[in-house]
Amino acid sequence: MSQNLLVATRKGLFILSRSYTGTWDVKTTAFLGDPVSIARFDKRSGFIYAALNLGHFGTKLHRSEDGGTTWREITCPTYPPFPDGQEPDRCPMRNIEIPWKLEQIWAMTPGGEDQRGRIWCGSIPGGLFKSDDHGMSWQFVRSLWDRPERHRWFGGGYDFPGIHSICVDPRDSRTVRVAVSCGGIWETTDDGASWEVIGQGLRSEYLPPEQAHDPVTQDPHLMVQCLSQPDRVWVQHHNGIFASSDSGHTFTEIENAVPSSFGFAVAVHPHDPDTAWFAPAIKDERRIPVDGKLVVTRTRDGGKTFIPLSNGFPSQHAYDLIYRHALSVDSRGERLALGSTTGNLWTSESRGDHWAQTAVSFPPIHSVDFF
Repeated sequence: MSQNLLVATRKGLFILSRSYTGTWDVKTTAFLGDPVSIARFDKRSGFIYAALNLGHFGTKLHRSEDGGTTWREITCPTYPPFPDGQEPDRCPMRNIEIPWKLEQIWAMTPGGEDQRGRIWCGSIPGGLFKSDDHGMSWQFVRSLWDRPERHRWFGGGYDFPGIHSICVDPRDSRTVRVAVSCGGIWETTDDGASWEVIGQGLRSEYLPPEQAHDPVTQDPHLMVQCLSQPDRVWVQHHNGIFASSDSGHTFTEIENAVPSSFGFAVAVHPHDPDTAWFAPAIKDERRIPVDGKLVVTRTRDGGKTFIPLSNGFPSQHAYDLIYRHALSVDSRGERLALGSTTGNLWTSESRGDHWAQTAVSFPPIHSVDFF
């Protein structure tokens, strides 16, 4: 069972270890004061990757080969030169120019077991990259960027569209699915040479009725797949919760989640496709826990029923929002971690039945990842 936890925050990366008493303590820190947009562990190599968003100084990427003790800066993905004579892309929702450069690394996912050096990287403003040498060099995936439908993508929480979810099919590493806010779900079956939009059944309530089911303009907040049964895909969408049993090609909307079906985060049990966890909130302008009570909801029957799990969470005056990458389940499906925008971190040893808050108050938490 995983004994370490990566916690990427607005002001640094914290690596926690579980003590023999069952508490989680800070083992080491890195990049203190700098915004770490995401940190991910690659179990194939044992490397840790951390992406920094330094504003005026740009986006940086670092790698550790010794569990986070030391770090080296590696090559950051870059967009190709802007084509001569081409008109700049504009966001169809806000009518603002979309930059042709890396604004933020929003997703990092290792490739399959047969692609030992492969790392996929999703970014804002919607570019996808892949590396075959553990991040030392990157290839811009033009086949997705050049799809004409990309010009209909638009920003959700950010001004520009972004790729935040990358699912590599464990049965075939050449099959990859990505989720875009706001640009729907896309699939390649030939290692990125070509792409098709999937995700029929997703629904955008904020669009006119005749456009609500357009797969190209959907806003999936996060997409995850069950590792042992990857045909089961869960999506926490801006509009609610959706589940698929055919690898994300079609979805069914789950309409009975309580206390809310809105949120950003979702985690699925790695061996039980019917068990998933969510972090509900009030949607749109408010974005705080319902009734000021923080809960995690869990379904064990594929979305037929949901149980709010509150043991260990504040029952009133809670203003914690959970970002999309800040809910994680370990490789056995027993241990969970939850980090919030107020810097609170909770862990559960019981599939979410009981939660314990760490003694440390962190900066706002962007992502958590067991290793």
